[in-house]
Amino acid sequence: MVDIFLNKLKKIPSNKQAIIFNSKTHSYGELLIKINDCYNIILDAFDHKKVVVILGDYSFSSIAILFALCKHKCIFIPIISENEQEIKKKIEVSNPDYIIESSSFQITSLKGNNHSPNSYYDDLFNSNKSGLVLFSSGSTGNPKAMVHDFDNLISTYNVNKIKNLNFLVFLLFDHIGGLNTMLNILSMGSTMIIPEKREPESIAKLIKKFKVNIFPSSPTFLNLMNIGGIFENYDLSSLKLITYGTEPMSENLLSILKNKLPKTRLIQTFGTSETGIIKTKSKSSESLLLKFEDNNQEIKIMDGELWIKSKTRVLGYINHDNNSFTKDGWFKTGDLVEEREDGYLKIIGRKSKVINVGGEKVLPIEVEEAILTLDFVLDCTVYAKESLITGQAVAVKVVVKSLILDIKQIKKNIKLHCKKTLERYKVPVEIIITDKINFTSRFKRKLD
Repeated sequence: MVDIFLNKLKKIPSNKQAIIFNSKTHSYGELLIKINDCYNIILDAFDHKKVVVILGDYSFSSIAILFALCKHKCIFIPIISENEQEIKKKIEVSNPDYIIESSSFQITSLKGNNHSPNSYYDDLFNSNKSGLVLFSSGSTGNPKAMVHDFDNLISTYNVNKIKNLNFLVFLLFDHIGGLNTMLNILSMGSTMIIPEKREPESIAKLIKKFKVNIFPSSPTFLNLMNIGGIFENYDLSSLKLITYGTEPMSENLLSILKNKLPKTRLIQTFGTSETGIIKTKSKSSESLLLKFEDNNQEIKIMDGELWIKSKTRVLGYINHDNNSFTKDGWFKTGDLVEEREDGYLKIIGRKSKVINVGGEKVLPIEVEEAILTLDFVLDCTVYAKESLITGQAVAVKVVVKSLILDIKQIKKNIKLHCKKTLERYKVPVEIIITDKINFTSRFKRKLD
């Protein structure tokens, strides 16, 4: 399937822009030559059907190495981290034969490592297929390592009519959303702009310089852009579409974005590392309601939780039980949704993040929405706090625009507002005023 995908890329005009990285432009013809060069180097370095780590984020080289490894019927493991312990742990779990450092193309053999065999790898090699190993974000414990049939995954991307669009690749190389963006761009013969830094001003400068049309992002990063005054200070008029996902979007932020970018469509995306990205349809740019419209996926709602049956689901986890998968192929996503009569759904949060206050369930997004309506609040995040009386209670960290009032008065105003707009058990018992809400390297909120 990878060869079929690459053969279709050959039909794209060879001089058409494919990748812009470090302000240097690479054409589709150059990309195909680079893939072939990488393939020949890999061919000399080791036999086919090996497990190989690609160490590094998106670049012209890393993309070429990815496709070269797939041509060689290898299983590739993209790893991005500056934390040596994290890299070491992922290498131990995934059991690679080689590591390729993408920027230098240095190939390191790990043949001295003795790890237990993996049946998922064996299945792929026996079927003469390429594979992909991804790690979960690890927000609820150690990251789960999961194995994809990459030939199966790439078969869902078809090169049809060429589209002259400029995409900014924001989601990372080791993220299912990032890989989905890359494969979509190449399948359409469009242009991929790779950022050196994922910071609001740097991203805005790239959008302006290269007239970016499509920008996949996360609510957390879009909020950082809003707080930093990016939409007022930079010309982002080239943007036709912003897609957002990976975490819940607040109605308040969505409204702000639409007001500041009135000519830009805003679409909610959805996907999991376990199932791949699902094609969705947002009811409108002002709405958080969406429909799933994907022939490769089925969905159903079980006790408010979204379940997915996917043609592109993983083979399984390497280092974790597979209890999230049912015997008949459904994946329990852990995402809670509300069903609407018109067939649309609203994603309201993670099952694991629900706060249990004496048996009453509280969704963090519901409390956050209430607090964000206060004109002096810039951002907030709600979480569970241990309580001797109710087991758990609601707590919140809040970023305010300026300390016009003293902190005690700000907290009082927030609590009074919550008492007026929320049920009593949803009112925060602890309010912390902070200068920022922390986020992960994937631009998802975290508390520490």
